[in-house]
Amino acid sequence: MWVTQTPAPDDRSRLLTPADVRALAERFGVRPTKTLGQNFVIDHGTVRRIVRVAGVGADDVVVEVGPGLGSLTLALLPHVRRVTAIEIDPALAEALPGTVADHAPELADRLTVVPGDAMRITELPGPEPTALVANLPYNVSVPVLLHLLELLPTLERVLVMVQSEVADRITATPGGRIYGVPSAKVAWYAAARRAGTVGRNVFWPAPNVDSGLVELVRRPQPSTEVPREEVFRVIDAAFAQRRKTLRAALAGWAGSAPAAEEALRASGVDPRTRGESLGIEEFAAIAEHRPG
Repeated sequence: MWVTQTPAPDDRSRLLTPADVRALAERFGVRPTKTLGQNFVIDHGTVRRIVRVAGVGADDVVVEVGPGLGSLTLALLPHVRRVTAIEIDPALAEALPGTVADHAPELADRLTVVPGDAMRITELPGPEPTALVANLPYNVSVPVLLHLLELLPTLERVLVMVQSEVADRITATPGGRIYGVPSAKVAWYAAARRAGTVGRNVFWPAPNVDSGLVELVRRPQPSTEVPREEVFRVIDAAFAQRRKTLRAALAGWAGSAPAAEEALRASGVDPRTRGESLGIEEFAAIAEHRPG
């Protein structure tokens, strides 16, 4: 069940101010880089809003990717059982426990920091996570999201902040112009929706684009006898040449255009349609009928 939390009475004293963020960055020699997609949230209202929309509660174990200097981490800790924070920047990973100890010492034991690349993580310490709440780096947001959804089947819900255009692509539905690989693959795991827009002025440094909140709720995967990887190969092939009909776009995957047509007709899909018109169940059905 989704739980709406209100900020703790001393919430303001725990959260990082814009001056705190800059001071911590200077203290630890951190210079935000585009390579790591580092844009630190400096607005109290934004981190409170993320926690509220995420709906996390006292029983939740939350994974946070890219905690940075700790703005969202400090907003999450009063409301959840534990935060497991994955941080690729060694300096930030080393500094985060001290920042939490300084600002919320009574909550420090709820934090576990995992230094490393979220794309390369194969397991996490501690109790199984129930939620992912994060300000994802713009440049790797979709791959990270897909990797963690696959790696952590106990994740029941997700609330991530990503580039606004990426949020649109993740939450697009079949038939739309921007529906494509991200939306189709995310649909394998969860139902997705836009949960709000975030302006660029809440970050330091300010990015050149607005951000969007994406909410995912885990649902049963499509009923199919073929593995996820095979279904994803169909999706990749269908959108690699999205202007072509599926008969032509899937020719390489099936071995030939006639073989692709055979698979499409066997799965109940018109060979003249394009990938943007199909939902995840139809992609799974096509994968089941691959010739040979």
